[in-house]
Amino acid sequence: MSDVTHTSAPQNDTPDFVVIDVETACSRVSSICQIGIVGFKNGREIFEYETLLDPRDIFEVFNTRIHGIAEHHVVGQPTFADVHAIVHGHLTGRTTVAHSYFDKGALAAACRVHDRAMIETTWLDSVRVAKRAWPDLESHRLGLLARYLGITHKHHDALSDARAAGWVIVKASEHTGLSLADWLAPPRVAGPAPRAADDGPLKGERVAILGEPRDGKLAHLAAGLGARVMTGVGSSTTLLVVAGREPFGRAVRSSAAFLKAEELRRDGAPLRIVASDALRTMAALRS
Repeated sequence: MSDVTHTSAPQNDTPDFVVIDVETACSRVSSICQIGIVGFKNGREIFEYETLLDPRDIFEVFNTRIHGIAEHHVVGQPTFADVHAIVHGHLTGRTTVAHSYFDKGALAAACRVHDRAMIETTWLDSVRVAKRAWPDLESHRLGLLARYLGITHKHHDALSDARAAGWVIVKASEHTGLSLADWLAPPRVAGPAPRAADDGPLKGERVAILGEPRDGKLAHLAAGLGARVMTGVGSSTTLLVVAGREPFGRAVRSSAAFLKAEELRRDGAPLRIVASDALRTMAALRS
């Protein structure tokens, strides 16, 4: 860890978004002892800022074991009040990414404790983005995402964590085709389920879709094969279609819909669970 690093963005080169990560000295979220900020534009890093901070608080052993920062590391370092103007300049009026909203809460708490103005920014949770982009991953923790996506990462180093979270956004956009505005938009409310075709190999089946909305591509595919698309898994459901491939990951297997389907199957219900590829194969054979 360095005492302070600061590379400025090229003049007039406003970032598309900035990413922030903080480490704290103790259980009080205001006790920020390290802060890292990275700016991204057009899918690349354009500046970084990192510094150790004297939190003016105690260091608890639990926290030090996580990030390796102890009281002697911050002797002579600035306080949050000292760097507030820098953080304010990087974040205010921009889109700020954090991997979970812990950092958002810590920043607000530090502003209160150090009697500094709240930082007005538009927050985006990269955990939520990752869950939308890669729903089948068993975990969306930053370390696992970094390994999965091939991102160089040193966990619990504020600058490295900020950089990794930024690359999660970049790679999620590349993977899905969704823009920053799409990620920021409120989740879309699903419309009505498509009407079942008059005939088809799934005629009479009552299908629930896991991993896509009830008016999504898989729902239209099932309805085109004659199935009646349901809003969720219930006692009359005969087929659960899971968006993704088998074997299903932990996120799928622990979902409420999957657990309900498994319970119904154990109770003797004639309910099948298939991956979306099975539906696509059925449609291809019909065409």
